[in-house]
Amino acid sequence: MARTPSAAQVLGHVVLVTGKEEFLSARTVASVREAVRAHDAEAELAESMAADLTLASLGEMSAPSLFSSIRCVIVRGLEDLPDESVDGLLDYCAAPADDVALVLVHSGGQKGSGVLTKLRKLPPVTEVKSEEVRPSEMASFVSAEVALHGSKIAPDAAAFLVQAVGNDLRSLAAAADQLTNDFHGEQLTVDKVQRYFGGRAEAKSFTVADAAFAGKQAVALEELRWALDSGTAPVLVTSAMAASARSLARYLGASRGARDADLARDLGVPPWKVRTVRDQSRAWTPDGIAAAVRAVAHADADIKGQAHDASYTLERLVLTVAGLRDAR
Repeated sequence: MARTPSAAQVLGHVVLVTGKEEFLSARTVASVREAVRAHDAEAELAESMAADLTLASLGEMSAPSLFSSIRCVIVRGLEDLPDESVDGLLDYCAAPADDVALVLVHSGGQKGSGVLTKLRKLPPVTEVKSEEVRPSEMASFVSAEVALHGSKIAPDAAAFLVQAVGNDLRSLAAAADQLTNDFHGEQLTVDKVQRYFGGRAEAKSFTVADAAFAGKQAVALEELRWALDSGTAPVLVTSAMAASARSLARYLGASRGARDADLARDLGVPPWKVRTVRDQSRAWTPDGIAAAVRAVAHADADIKGQAHDASYTLERLVLTVAGLRDAR
């Protein structure tokens, strides 16, 4: 189903929303509601929890009123539908009212799977899955969001936005909306994304880590000082360093014949990051990575133990990690 379906796609039909990703489920529900209201501004909205649903209450919600015959009915928590209400709901979904858009929301999991199986067999039912987005898929999600707004974003810019904003889909969608509005019709580049989100602490921390594991001591130290001076918490730097070390360790132990998409999933990184990890790995050995992991853990413990000078601890960590890489 399109992000904003037509009224013809939802009126007289049933939209079955399944999956654990709440943001995507909420978006689908909103899109159906918007389609109905676009068709009839006076259309009425009715909501119910499935646990409270009876044949009588469903009939009441879907019946025309004095004000409008067009209705959007949303039933949430389908997994909690009482057994005695199953047959009535299935009978309705087999022949839904022409002027009603019914949305059934199931939050994922095995509970209520029998009802889902029966609903999927009914011709008027269209299922929209809200599957969880893995960390390695976040950059692709950003690219798709930008495309929905009629724009394009460079792969490295999408990855940078994920680093800067994090893995919250709602925040990423809002960021994509803001960028495409402010750079209307222009391709989004890293420079443009940095203007808005380059100051995010997570992005700064990973910039330090990438430079350190690439052996760029001077760059890593400069980025570290800039990050700390602008308020980045020291623990975010050790967290980014630990994440980079884990990715390198996993890459060194991975099959060299694996596809980038498979490697990204195994490493827990977006696909574009595989290239960075691959380039870094050429100057690392398993022993070197093991030593780097120990150095990161030691620095993290020092900082969390209220080290007298966190900046000195982090500078020493950067030099140690970059030195281990160069030592090969």
